[in-house]
Amino acid sequence: MKTAITEMFGIEHPIIQGGMHYVGFAELAAAVSNAGGLGIITGLTQRSPELLAKEIARCRDMTDKPFGVNLTFLPTFSAPPYPEYIAAIRESGIKAVETAGRSPEQYMPALKAGGIKVIHKCTSVRHSLKAEQIGCDAVSVDGFECGGHPGEDDMPNMILLPRAAEELKIPFVASGGMADARSLVAALAMGAAGMNMGTRFIATKEAPVHENVKNALVNASELDTRLVMRGLRNTERVLNNKGVQQLLEIEREKGKQLKIEDIHDQVAGVYPKVMIDGDMDAGAWSCGMVAGLIHDIPTVKELIDRIMADAERIIRQRLTGFLDGTEQRPAVARAIA
Repeated sequence: MKTAITEMFGIEHPIIQGGMHYVGFAELAAAVSNAGGLGIITGLTQRSPELLAKEIARCRDMTDKPFGVNLTFLPTFSAPPYPEYIAAIRESGIKAVETAGRSPEQYMPALKAGGIKVIHKCTSVRHSLKAEQIGCDAVSVDGFECGGHPGEDDMPNMILLPRAAEELKIPFVASGGMADARSLVAALAMGAAGMNMGTRFIATKEAPVHENVKNALVNASELDTRLVMRGLRNTERVLNNKGVQQLLEIEREKGKQLKIEDIHDQVAGVYPKVMIDGDMDAGAWSCGMVAGLIHDIPTVKELIDRIMADAERIIRQRLTGFLDGTEQRPAVARAIA
């Protein structure tokens, strides 16, 4: 399948693995790239630019296919040394960067000088247009269904994607709620040139996380995520657990007086406890509603091959069948989840 995204990044399939804290290591990125997608190393999971350079080198030992790096610009008490991270990315020969969080505008000259294609994750049409204006090559349009930070507009992809298609001149991929062939075909129908999957890639053999995490995703339904930090206008969608329930109770008690310090224990330092130690009640960690569509733990190649084969079947049989009156329901359901 060829789209503007496969052509831009030199990949076989229009599937991108989004950056995920303490998940986007070399093992997963290489597996996605080897399977024909675009694997992404999560830059800030590496605690220094030097460690990121080593992780990129480690990934190159595992794949000769294109892969990228995620760089998230978020407000913090002590900002990471972003120029040094970008220098490490450039010096390592990376040609694809997924940016997220705040606008990457001030860092665009350094990224573009390195010949890097930038795809910025946005949760609204207005932010997508800003990304286009500042020179981003593509946008990852992130609907309200997504894990992590969905923005404050609460706009689901059934509306957000067609609106993006109406307004944008640069290509975009659908992010949030993406899990299988149905997701991909729907995204293409609404104007996207591919899809970005995060949560779904955690439940794969190669994802370097504790088995408890993968099993939690298989066992979760679409009803098992919660929105936290709404009162701080830093909304995050997370998987429900005891730590999250404690966080929500604090939010209810504090009301409008809530400060980030009040929920420090439920949000700070949680990812190593969950992803490495397998403590599923440690606190808030990002998870999309797409958990309800995750029913197995395949290899990355099995997952991507399944998506592409079933996408072709849906397009050629089901959709064209509606036009010629011979529509057949494809053997999908759980088989493609």
